[in-house]
Amino acid sequence: MRAFRLKPCWLVSFGTLTGSGIVESNPGKFKLGDNELQERRAFVEQTRTSVQEMKDQLSSPSAVAQAEKKSKQGQERSTGLEAHLVSANSRYIQEQQEQQQLIIQEQDEQLDLVTGSIRVLKDMSGRIGDELDEQAVMLGDFGDEMDQTSSRMDSVLKKLEKVSHMTSSRRQWCVIGVLVAILLVVLILIIVL
Repeated sequence: MRAFRLKPCWLVSFGTLTGSGIVESNPGKFKLGDNELQERRAFVEQTRTSVQEMKDQLSSPSAVAQAEKKSKQGQERSTGLEAHLVSANSRYIQEQQEQQQLIIQEQDEQLDLVTGSIRVLKDMSGRIGDELDEQAVMLGDFGDEMDQTSSRMDSVLKKLEKVSHMTSSRRQWCVIGVLVAILLVVLILIIVL
């Protein structure tokens, strides 16, 4: 009962602190006009009046006597039902505990499955890591072979370039002249013989 009486007062004081005090000091920030501020003040005042009336009603001797009377009647009714409720309550608690145990067992089984899956994934990731390391070594070896092949190709190209420079146009004409002379000698020999 006491908590009920304190709560509306707290709400009203909270409303006055947050609503009117801060808003009234800076209405432009909250985009409020004078009419809106007046309506809020009227609401806060009306709420205060209502809360005070409720306080007065609750603290009156007739209200206190009526509350005590209802409390006694409730206690008399509850004694008859209390034994029945206790047994029903204990059964309900036992059923809930059994359900919770089943849920815990299911969760344990699921956790075991998840743990197994994690182990499998760990093993697979280890194998993949090993394969990647092996492939990195293979790629390193391949890179070394490519470097060696490239250096060999460079030396072959240099040799070809030397050969192509050796066959200059003057030498080519000399070789052609010698071949033509040999051809003439062969033709003369064929004709004569």
